[in-house]
Amino acid sequence: MRRNLQILLGVFGAVCISIALTHIFFGPSSIPGSIPVNATMDSEDRFYATLFLGFGATLLWCVRSVERKSTVVYSLMVIFFLGGVSRVISIVAVGFPNALFVFLTVVELALPFVISYMLYRTTRMAALPVVKDDG
Repeated sequence: MRRNLQILLGVFGAVCISIALTHIFFGPSSIPGSIPVNATMDSEDRFYATLFLGFGATLLWCVRSVERKSTVVYSLMVIFFLGGVSRVISIVAVGFPNALFVFLTVVELALPFVISYMLYRTTRMAALPVVKDDG
């Protein structure tokens, strides 16, 4: 379970960093289904991308010693989940976005529970005493 969690967190962190860098370098034009935006919205998109870059980098930082950094991982999962909730609020307020973002909403609402469960199991197993078999 621990190794699978580490792989998942590593891939998740790398994907977050890739998405963030795409937004930083290409701006809102990298968003499927988007329209040209003014300088204010471009600036806002690139600014928030740096926060997502930090999110991904923090996930990668947690991979090696995931048990000791579990509080950080749980906190990141809450933040990611709230991102999904924010997308639901957007759907209610202005309607459905591009199909990719509907899919991402599902991922953002589900993935934190999957990772949190895996982390709980991993930290619980790490806390169990090792019993030697002398037979």
